[in-house]
Amino acid sequence: MKQIEIIKDVLDANRVVAEENRKLLKEAGVFAINLMGSPGSGKTTVLERTLEHIAGKMWVGIIQGDITTSLDSERLQRFNVPIVQINTEPFGGDCHLGANLVQKALHSFDLNQIQLLVIENVGNLVCPAEFDIGENLKAVVFSVTEGEEKPLKYPLMFRECGLVLISKLDLLQYLDVKVEKMVENIRKINSQSKIIPLSAKTGEGMEDWVAFLKQKCK
Repeated sequence: MKQIEIIKDVLDANRVVAEENRKLLKEAGVFAINLMGSPGSGKTTVLERTLEHIAGKMWVGIIQGDITTSLDSERLQRFNVPIVQINTEPFGGDCHLGANLVQKALHSFDLNQIQLLVIENVGNLVCPAEFDIGENLKAVVFSVTEGEEKPLKYPLMFRECGLVLISKLDLLQYLDVKVEKMVENIRKINSQSKIIPLSAKTGEGMEDWVAFLKQKCK
């Protein structure tokens, strides 16, 4: 029972800070996306292609979360957008970003100069979905290489996310995977989430994704 109480205390404390973050973002008029997914699902590559479409046309800020290294942040530096790196290794190597770490990062931005904030969470299909960080939208990048059954095996992630980006469509020709089955399994867990299939490599579906972002940041 003590362990349950401790877990509850952690989540409650996180929720309080998340609400503070949400208020801060709302006052500044910032739309924040918590971008989650497995390691290797294509989160950073999708973000690269996204910035190619919107950098210079929309004010964007990036919070880059990882256990260690700044490799992903370095990939995005060429777009000349404000980026804050969060590494969780100094805090025990957490497999998710907590609201407190995001709050510290928010104070590094001039939020009045940002319309869209993308928070790329630590690669994991479990822990990040448990923690509210004050975002407007939880989104998951779900690669075709992960197989059709992942929504059924990791339901919390897909239940929490209002958007699913089915990534790496260009690899379908090499896999025994059907997008229709992936969508069907997502719908078994969450009938309301928006689903956008895309390929960051070929550009397929990117226009739909960018149009979605522009609509949210009006």
